[in-house]
Amino acid sequence: MTTEAPPSDTRRPPSSARLVTLLGPAVVAGVAYLDPGNVASNMTAGALFGYLLVWVVIAGNATAWLIQYLSAKLGIATGASLPELLGRRLSKPWVRRAFWAQAELVAMATDIAEVIGGAIALNLLFQLPLLVGGLVTGIISLCLLLLQSRGRAQLFERVITGMVVLIAVGFCAGLLVAPPHWASVASGLVPHFEGSRSVLLAVSILGATIMPHAIYAHSALARDRFEGSLVAPRRLLKVTRIDVTIALVVAGTVNVAILLVAAGTLRGVSGTDTLEGAHAALLVHLGPLVATLFAVGLLASGLASTSVGAYAGSEIMHGLLHYRVPLLYRRIVTLLPALALLAFGADPTSALVISQVVLSFGIPFALVPLVLFTASRATMGDLRNRWHTTALAAVAAVALIVLNVVLLVLVF
Repeated sequence: MTTEAPPSDTRRPPSSARLVTLLGPAVVAGVAYLDPGNVASNMTAGALFGYLLVWVVIAGNATAWLIQYLSAKLGIATGASLPELLGRRLSKPWVRRAFWAQAELVAMATDIAEVIGGAIALNLLFQLPLLVGGLVTGIISLCLLLLQSRGRAQLFERVITGMVVLIAVGFCAGLLVAPPHWASVASGLVPHFEGSRSVLLAVSILGATIMPHAIYAHSALARDRFEGSLVAPRRLLKVTRIDVTIALVVAGTVNVAILLVAAGTLRGVSGTDTLEGAHAALLVHLGPLVATLFAVGLLASGLASTSVGAYAGSEIMHGLLHYRVPLLYRRIVTLLPALALLAFGADPTSALVISQVVLSFGIPFALVPLVLFTASRATMGDLRNRWHTTALAAVAAVALIVLNVVLLVLVF
C-alpha cells in the first residue's frame, strides 16, 4: 500500500533558513542605483552644496523601494517579465518594434555610462588608456553574463553581491577617515534649496534615480529565480520585501556616504565635478588608501552595473520581439557606442551626463505599464495591488515623469 504525498498547500511553510536562500534578485537589480552615473551625481552634489541635498538622495531611494518591489511582484505573480507582458499586449508588430527601439536605446545609453565608469576606474588604478579600459570592462562583463545565461543564476547573484560589497567598502571608507559633521548632516534632511543650480542637481538625482532597465531586469530576475518554486506566492512576496529592503538600504547608504564624503572633504575644491578630479582630491585630502578604495569601488560599480544592464537589454529584446541574439554579438553591439566615444576622445563626464538625459526619455514607458499591470486583477489575480499601493505608485510615477521632463527642459 502506498501513501500519496500531501497536497502542496498542506506542506509546512519553509524554514527561515530556506527563505534566506531566496534572497538575491533585488541585490542584482539594485546595482543600478550604484552605477557610475549615481556616483558622479552624488559626488558633485556634495562637492558643490555640502549636505544640502541629503534629503534628495533619501527621497529617491524610498521611491525606488516601491518601484522595485512592484517590478519583482509582477514577475512573481505572472511568471513573466515586464517586457514579455508588453509583448503580449502590444498586438501590432510596428508598435512592439517602436517600443523595443526606445527601450533598447535607453539600455544602451545606460551601458555607455557604466562602461565609461569602468574605463575611468581602470585608468585610475592601472593607468590603462580609456579605450583599452572600456574594452576590458566589456570583456569582463561578458564573462559575468555567461554565468546568468548558462542557468547559474544564483552564482551570478553571488558574484554581483560580492561586487556590491566592494562598492560599499570603496565608497564608504572615506567616512572612517573623515567623519562628517553630523549636525550639518541633520540639516540636510530638511527639504530646501540654494539657488537654481541646486534645483537642477536635485532634479538630476531624483529624475535619474529610477532607471528603466532596472525595472525590466527585476521582473525578469524574479521570474527566473522563483519559477517552479513550491513556496506560496504570498510567502515569496514577503521574502521579496525583505530582499528589496536590504538592497535599497545598502544602495541608499552608499549613495548618502558618497555625498557625505564629498561634502566633508571636497566642498569648494576645484575639479571635483569629474570622477578623475574627485579621485585626485581624495588622494590629496584623505590619502592613497581611500583614493584607491574609491577607484576599486568605481570599477566594481561599472562591471556589476554594465552586466545587469546587458542582461536587461537581452530580456527587453526577447520579451518584445520574441527573439534572442547570441550573447557575444549582443555584448559587442552594445559596447560599440561607449568605445566609439572613448576612441574619439569624448569627455567621459559629459558622456555620463548625456546618457542620463537619454535615460530620462524611457521612464514613462516602463513606469506607466508597471503601475497599470500590478493594479489589474486580470494580470495579477489575488496579488494585485491594494488601492493605496496603486495610489502611491501612481503618485511616484507622475512625480518621476514630471521631474524627468523638468530635467530635459533645464538641460536643453
